[in-house]
Amino acid sequence: MGKIRRFKLDPKNLPKDVTDWERVRKMTDAEVLRAARSDPDAQPLTARQLKQMMRVPDVRRVRRKLGMSQAGFARAFWLSLGTVRDWEQGRFSPEAPARVLLAVIEHEPAAVRRALKASEGKQGRAGGHAHSD
Repeated sequence: MGKIRRFKLDPKNLPKDVTDWERVRKMTDAEVLRAARSDPDAQPLTARQLKQMMRVPDVRRVRRKLGMSQAGFARAFWLSLGTVRDWEQGRFSPEAPARVLLAVIEHEPAAVRRALKASEGKQGRAGGHAHSD
């Protein structure tokens, strides 16, 4: 492989677009697929590769499905408001334990609330989450 060269792109002096967009628009789906597969650097994922990929929960969709604000969602499920915002804005992705919690919240939110309520009575809020952010 050759060396990687870095350069800064000057937004005022962009390279000329030589793409024939009219030709691209006229391509059939089969032609698009054939063109994509001919690019060794951009091969489509196989069914096996897709199956192995981790699904990252759509926190905003889960929260909206429950009809909750970010603050309400964070408070109800003992999450940091800043963390919920970061997840929703794509700054960070939930790590494995949070993905598990979010999956359970998505499918059984009442069970999570019951478990947290029972836990709160015994030991206080886990991690002392005071939602100050």
